[in-house]
Amino acid sequence: MDTDVWTIERHLMGKSEHICELYRQFVAIVEACGPVSYAVSKSAITFKGARRGFAGVKPKSQYLDGYLDLEREVTDSRILRSSPYTQRLYVHHFRVRVCAEMDDEFRAWIREAYAVGAGAHLTR
Repeated sequence: MDTDVWTIERHLMGKSEHICELYRQFVAIVEACGPVSYAVSKSAITFKGARRGFAGVKPKSQYLDGYLDLEREVTDSRILRSSPYTQRLYVHHFRVRVCAEMDDEFRAWIREAYAVGAGAHLTR
């Protein structure tokens, strides 16, 4: 394996079935929003919309870490931290440990982030 090339498979290599399932559920939620493309690097698997990246994940040994770009600041126990990213966007770093944490509220955040990936923040 080329140590300079990062792939989704490489991010999941050696991870438990539980972590792989967390990743697959996150992907299913994102893909249900519409077309996406992927940019894979050492730091994250990034999900990109028509205009820009809007979310990313990094599978860890015990949980799934990630981020969402939203037009508002969200406070929740799943959100580790949030900070202004641009004048219109906040980046939210999250952690989920079980699939149930990706509930309706979490899905709504992903839909909001997907709209950012399509450029919604540029028209407001």
